[in-house]
Amino acid sequence: MSVLVYVENTAGKIKKSALESISYSYALATQQNVKLTAIVFGNTDTATLGNYGVSEVLHVTDNAYQTFNAAAYASSIAEAAKKINATIVVVSNSFSGKGLAPRIAVKLECGFVDGAISLPKTENGFVVRKGAFSGKAFADVSILSPVKIIALNPNSFPVTEQAVTATVTAFTPTTNANDFKIVVKDTIKASDKISLPEAELVVSAGRGLKGPENWGMVEELATLLGAATACSKPVSDAHWRPHSEHVGQTGIAVSPNLYIAIGISGAIQHLAGVSSSKTIVVINKDPEAPFFKAADYGIVGDAFEVVPKLIEAVKAFKASNA
Repeated sequence: MSVLVYVENTAGKIKKSALESISYSYALATQQNVKLTAIVFGNTDTATLGNYGVSEVLHVTDNAYQTFNAAAYASSIAEAAKKINATIVVVSNSFSGKGLAPRIAVKLECGFVDGAISLPKTENGFVVRKGAFSGKAFADVSILSPVKIIALNPNSFPVTEQAVTATVTAFTPTTNANDFKIVVKDTIKASDKISLPEAELVVSAGRGLKGPENWGMVEELATLLGAATACSKPVSDAHWRPHSEHVGQTGIAVSPNLYIAIGISGAIQHLAGVSSSKTIVVINKDPEAPFFKAADYGIVGDAFEVVPKLIEAVKAFKASNA
């Protein structure tokens, strides 16, 4: 028996969310007293996975699997799980993971929990905690099936290094033509900026900035902090910012360590996409803005006065600590 973790990568580079999933899986394997096996697709540096607790790596190098394909990957992960008799399969609850987890669960005829935020409790069964009601509550879900699937929320578990030597084994899945009816021909990145789902820091702004011409200070603050930029739905609808930056219930859900909201009132639809953030800072000149109720820290003030002062403070801090 073992725990199997899917290691997501982009152009061969292992994603931070994947390292979080590996660290989570190592802790889970230790809890279950079994070994940790990883499955990796494409040209990736598999040898380094031992640094995070992986004992065995199943490496799929077939050209047909070089580009992500949810159907084909799910079939391969399910086949690998059966091959090593895995009792638990872990994936990141990323865009790709959300397409994989239910497919794997169907193929293995097992229960799964998406959006997990902590290790399962095993005192009375197998209970996994996840976010519920758009992050307003938690749900403790019992998985009763012998095999279990867990999709871990990004930024929910720290990356930890372990001294383990990983054995890399070539794995050739049984190719099913039906899995390749839809094939990705090309992938075009929107920009070279920090990916929102992967970001640990996010600087977001809303209609309080009055127009797209005022976004320079938001981007400058984000650059200084090494953060991703985001916006509210009305801003993307008005074409002030690209839709790829829209955060909220109908946009991208984020869970960074720090979320700075500038000039955003905090409508329930927006809060639904950011409530998993560990720390929320709100800057708004309206003291009655709903966002203040969800904030860890709030600044009542005009964004055009507060943000430039923040920028100067960050510059001064970085200069003194250079």
